[in-house]
Amino acid sequence: MNALRNKVQLIGNLGQDPEIVNLDNGRKLAKFALATNETYRNKNGEKVTDTQWHNVVAWGKTAEIIENYLSKGKEVAIEGKLTSRSYETKSGDKRYITEIQCNELLMLGK
Repeated sequence: MNALRNKVQLIGNLGQDPEIVNLDNGRKLAKFALATNETYRNKNGEKVTDTQWHNVVAWGKTAEIIENYLSKGKEVAIEGKLTSRSYETKSGDKRYITEIQCNELLMLGK
């Protein structure tokens, strides 16, 4: 049960081409936004699609696979964990961000 404490599984589509960062120590970082869609009917019976956007980051070999094979619109399944961090802008404002740190990736579709 311990493995379920902080686990995220999503299937969605990339909102843009992944951003790849090559760090000084030789490690690779991939960042992208993943869109997940949920469809339901409202009280009038109309079909409504709700899109949620998720910030995803991946390191190392997973980042290399993302760099070589993924682009905007591609459908993927990811598994990872939620991470939160903060940073300070140039104007001194503190910002908070929650991301999914991807540790497994499955390419779907064609």
